[in-house]
Amino acid sequence: MLTLSGFRRWSDDLSEDGERMPLLFVGHGSPMNAIEQNEFHKEWGRLGKELPRPRAILCVSAHWETEGTWVTAMEKPKTIHDFGGFPQALFDVQYPAPGDPALAEHTASLVSSTTVGLDQQWGLDHGCWSVIRPMFPDADIPVLQLSLDYTRPPEWHYALAGELAALRKKGVLILGSGNMVHNLRMASFRSPEGYDWAIEINEMLKKRIADGDHKGVIDYRSLGPAATLAVPTMEHYLPLLYVLGLQQTDEPLTFFNDKTMMGAISMTSVKVG
Repeated sequence: MLTLSGFRRWSDDLSEDGERMPLLFVGHGSPMNAIEQNEFHKEWGRLGKELPRPRAILCVSAHWETEGTWVTAMEKPKTIHDFGGFPQALFDVQYPAPGDPALAEHTASLVSSTTVGLDQQWGLDHGCWSVIRPMFPDADIPVLQLSLDYTRPPEWHYALAGELAALRKKGVLILGSGNMVHNLRMASFRSPEGYDWAIEINEMLKKRIADGDHKGVIDYRSLGPAATLAVPTMEHYLPLLYVLGLQQTDEPLTFFNDKTMMGAISMTSVKVG
């Protein structure tokens, strides 16, 4: 239950003079990455040890699309197994991280461009818990999710991200979870590497990200036919724009898990700060 004192805890008790928390865009790929001890899972674990310990995590996942914008505001978000056809071991995974209703209320209050609703129904979907669990396996850091308004264009999401900047100085790790290249219809387990067009667009996007050409990343359709194949629908691409929308001009940027696989999936991920 949200209380006035809880809201003030986030609004008033921490100065905004603190160090900015890093930003992460994580290519999450297959849900099996959550339990397989592969290169991606291991890198997430390494990253969790390297990052400053967050006070809370705000995740923008490709797997929560809504009409309007919502933030999870329950005290105990459920673990959502939003997939099918995988081994029972994956369905057995629970990630009982707490929520933080006061932080949800504070997050909503920061946004003036739209109304952010307080959600009591969702929880943590696999785009969120599959990458956060290897980073922070103790599940002792509050985790919230911010939904993707599917009615809005890419530039709107990029601009909305900027309104959340104050959270970074309050110890909140903002994490986008998706994939820069994500075309499941064309993906193939028989193709361990990426198709030529997937590698091409992945490199084009990396260059624009490294150069700080955010406009070029937002307007991905202008990058040619490969972009249309790479981003047939926007939900896995938009979380990247939240991270870029929060990047400051003086912040370093590095890539990790930089691999294109299964023909049409890019695991390339970005750390800012």
